[in-house]
Amino acid sequence: MADVLNSINATWLLGVLLLLLVAWLVYRRHRGGDHLQRVLKEIAYARIEGLVVPDSDDGEIQIDYLLLTSQGLLILHIKDVQGVVFGSDKMQDWTVISKDRRFTFSNPQPALYDRIAAVKQIVRQVPVEGRVLFLDGAEFTKGVPSMVCTLDELLEQFGEKDKAAAQRKVEAFKPHWELLQKNALGEA
Repeated sequence: MADVLNSINATWLLGVLLLLLVAWLVYRRHRGGDHLQRVLKEIAYARIEGLVVPDSDDGEIQIDYLLLTSQGLLILHIKDVQGVVFGSDKMQDWTVISKDRRFTFSNPQPALYDRIAAVKQIVRQVPVEGRVLFLDGAEFTKGVPSMVCTLDELLEQFGEKDKAAAQRKVEAFKPHWELLQKNALGEA
């Protein structure tokens, strides 16, 4: 009988721990997602997620987020990592060190340059910029590479206080936005 009770207690404890882990992961994802959605709503007058456009080599490029802002078009490549990020413009691989793990990923800047070039090929008269956006939880202790920002920096760079003036600028970009949508290969 004692073995049965110990087995039930162990199963119950494991279930509770699993439930707490899932709840923590959902909370962490939801909290970061809310902040991202608030910032995107503040700076973007239109947006497309998962846009696929042709590239110059008869291939295609997928764009995480394409935003229509008062400054033109903005391509966002989003990285959701937790920990200290070591990367620079010239490094081929960047490293993330967190409390319990270390991993590397390819420098995202070259792919961002390709995305910008592909969009510029379609809409030549509109400013096109790109950013590698690190969500809350990433920290650059040795300097931040170019075209890399956090949500707060993105809001500072692309937010507009004068919404009426911003809307007039956006209206001038809308024909180009529509041209880009027509040339898209599809949305994911």
